[in-house]
Amino acid sequence: MASSAQDSRSIDHFFSAPSGRTDRWRDLHAAARSWSGGATARSTVEAALAELGAIEEFHAFPGAELMAALHERLQSDDANGFLALAKRISLSTITDNYKHDLKEWQAVDLSLPDPGDVASIALGEGSAHRPYFEMLVVTPAPAGRWPHMAAEFRRLRRPEDAFIYETVLVGSLEDAICAAVLNPDIAAVAIYEGFALRSRHDAPILRSVLAAQQPLLDKADEADMALRLAAGLKAIRPELDIYLLSDRRVEKLAGDPRASMIRRVMYQIEEPLELHLSVLEGIKARFETPFFDNLKLYAQRPIGTFHALPIARGKSVFRSPWIRDMGQFYGINLFLAESSATTGGLDSLLEPTGNIKRAQEMAARAFGADHVFFVTNGTSTSNKMVLQALIAPGDIVILDRNCHKSHHYGLVLSGAQPFYVEAFPMTEFSMYGAVPLRTIKKALLDLQAEGRLDRVKMVDLTNCTFDGHIYNTRRVMEECLAIKPDLIFLWDEAWFGFARWSPFLRPRTAMGAAADIEAWTQEPDAVTQYERQRKELGANPSIDKLLDTRLVPDPRAVRLRVYQTNSTHKSMSAIRQGSMVLVRDVDFHKVEAQFHEAVFTHASTSPNQQLIASLDVARRQMELEGYGLVMNAIEVALDIRREVASHPLISKYFSIVGADGMVPKEYRPSGFVDFLAPGTRWDDQLRSMREDEFCLDPTRMTLVCGTAGFDGTGFKGLLASQYNIQVNKTSRNSVLLQSNINNTRSDVALLISVLLKISNEIEARLKQGGEAERKAFVARVHSLMNDVPELPNFSRFHDAFRTDAGDTTPEGDIRTAFFAAYAEEQCEYLPINNPECDRRIDKGPALISANFVIPYPPGFPILVPGQVVTHETITFMRKLDVKEIHGYEKTKGLKLLKPDALAEKKGRSVENGRKKARAA
Repeated sequence: MASSAQDSRSIDHFFSAPSGRTDRWRDLHAAARSWSGGATARSTVEAALAELGAIEEFHAFPGAELMAALHERLQSDDANGFLALAKRISLSTITDNYKHDLKEWQAVDLSLPDPGDVASIALGEGSAHRPYFEMLVVTPAPAGRWPHMAAEFRRLRRPEDAFIYETVLVGSLEDAICAAVLNPDIAAVAIYEGFALRSRHDAPILRSVLAAQQPLLDKADEADMALRLAAGLKAIRPELDIYLLSDRRVEKLAGDPRASMIRRVMYQIEEPLELHLSVLEGIKARFETPFFDNLKLYAQRPIGTFHALPIARGKSVFRSPWIRDMGQFYGINLFLAESSATTGGLDSLLEPTGNIKRAQEMAARAFGADHVFFVTNGTSTSNKMVLQALIAPGDIVILDRNCHKSHHYGLVLSGAQPFYVEAFPMTEFSMYGAVPLRTIKKALLDLQAEGRLDRVKMVDLTNCTFDGHIYNTRRVMEECLAIKPDLIFLWDEAWFGFARWSPFLRPRTAMGAAADIEAWTQEPDAVTQYERQRKELGANPSIDKLLDTRLVPDPRAVRLRVYQTNSTHKSMSAIRQGSMVLVRDVDFHKVEAQFHEAVFTHASTSPNQQLIASLDVARRQMELEGYGLVMNAIEVALDIRREVASHPLISKYFSIVGADGMVPKEYRPSGFVDFLAPGTRWDDQLRSMREDEFCLDPTRMTLVCGTAGFDGTGFKGLLASQYNIQVNKTSRNSVLLQSNINNTRSDVALLISVLLKISNEIEARLKQGGEAERKAFVARVHSLMNDVPELPNFSRFHDAFRTDAGDTTPEGDIRTAFFAAYAEEQCEYLPINNPECDRRIDKGPALISANFVIPYPPGFPILVPGQVVTHETITFMRKLDVKEIHGYEKTKGLKLLKPDALAEKKGRSVENGRKKARAA
């Protein structure tokens, strides 16, 4: 039971929950050590113990027995005994030793283990390692019976069980929600009907979030309350297995459509062992990795290989005196698992029928998709596969001009016409944000006015962007579908695959938003909402009226067609180039054949077996522990933000841009400022995620280094060469830090110590260098932070590549322009510093880009094939001080298409068009 001090502590402080918990245990340990040494009074320890709060009730460890022992030793003034036990619990909580060492659960002296302790039954001393998880039990039973219930669950366990679990018992809906949020070890939930609604603890923020449903919850009967809790838990953590136990008509309950999310409904009086076995079976269903399991079995077999893969089985490596070190470095299993065969327990990635097919089906379940396709050569290939499968020559694609180059090249290959839309600029950091919804809607409405809406097949956007801008994916798709109900959406979520396992971020993923839209179309009120707005808009609303209105699609007409590409290797435990294509397309059966053709076109016929296996394993990990891993990645990012902002010296030279600096105010109607702004609570972030047009991924941090006198490229090099710290992309005056499931708090400490060392070096240099050094530093900072080039927008396609375009819309034939450059006689080169550049831009003939020009940074095409070069582009290139510009040879200059050759080409195209028209 919690003390009054603990009761006063809110249980719904969801920010930094795991690290906050371990910090409080460390604080208790430190206080106990101080008390044992006579430096502080017992009251300090009492305060630290109270600070642990009621949140400890939501974790199986340390449990009631150990907590009672702590309190007993405190009350008996046993400072040394309290210190020993507090230290052991604190270390075990940090290291997770309790998950595999039964002695950690014992309150008695470790040198005198009790052979009859129930923990021995639970954890199985001496047995092989078995993964550990916790099961949440929501019960109406009085709290006094909970230890007995936990012991009953332990007695059901057998040595042959593949997994070990402990129970966390709560008595209310509010406590169940808090436990699911705060305890990442929970992997299954058993709900017994009759539980209470409210926690006996304080939960003001959670209650404010639940307030809208409160009247419905107050009136719900026991079965309805249980189903509502199950739905709430699934909304937070969809991977959880939920079991509902009732003492009433379970047959009727099992037939309720709302019970489809429940793994099994049981008659609670009869089925304790059945529940235990079902829970283990549910975990096994997620733990299974069909391809990886078979690959391990394959590697154990004596195989004779007579195919073209000499490295298979490793004989050519381990028998060689010259390359044996490669085998020693990688290990024997890498080679034993190599094969070019697709039989004998393996499968074909191009046409899977066995374990790869099952692995992809399990990934679809995990990611909330209808279909998943594994890709072994990166999301660049995934994007091109989707574009080739769904887009035909002459189709129009609304495309973020600043997206990854694979999308642009995908349109070159498919022959579709890009309608480039611009993201909002962030000139001070030399980067772009994301594309405003108003811009996307205007593109569709302009095409509609031109009578070309039927040609538009796809909206193709990046979510989240390299720098962390997340779209309101549901709103974008709903409003676009209100204009064209059969639009296809391709969301490039290369950097955002992990978001599926965050309740805050999941609704903003493509699959999460698609599920929400699909559910909305089935609501009885959906048609009413559409008809009401249709009446309000009138028969012929103006474009401005439509732009100013949050459009509602017709649920009867919507054809929900959503594709999402994930760089699994960028945010999950997959080997480099591991990617997935996620599909939620109501018309996929119509395009499935051509999708497979796209796979045949782009996928290797010799895919890497280890890479496929890593995709399989990455799915397993995220389904079983992804929630906790993502929570930790977010906490690491918040720690970095907090330490940089609060340190008096580091913050003098470095800063991490907040949400208010990354997302303009007009796109943040919630008023959300930043994750660490004073007074910010988790429900403020939740409101921002629901309402704002754009929000910021907390794991992506733009660290401004220009204020320390470093350009992004130079600072990235300094961190890597001198301090062994690797960062992500750079801009003129910043570097991008990204936390992920691999990072620890030790990584945070290393980064902060390095930033402090660099800050101290700057201080020393300025102090020793005198006024001259200070002036040079100020000038350098001004150059990096203020003298930044304006970002060039897309200008236009040359008329030679607009013979099939609208009169007022900017789409163009990028494919023809791209291949025109293959004829060298049609090309010319012009250095950007040559005065001839300016003269021709002003007086002609036009400068027409022959290829893609992509500087790094910023990493997006500032010129595409067929684009007319303008002063803005040339000025930007002249101010660039980066070393890497793809598509530009400094010794030759810009590669351009000759206008006279294009004029002849255009004339022939127009004449051919006239002949076709006359024939028609």
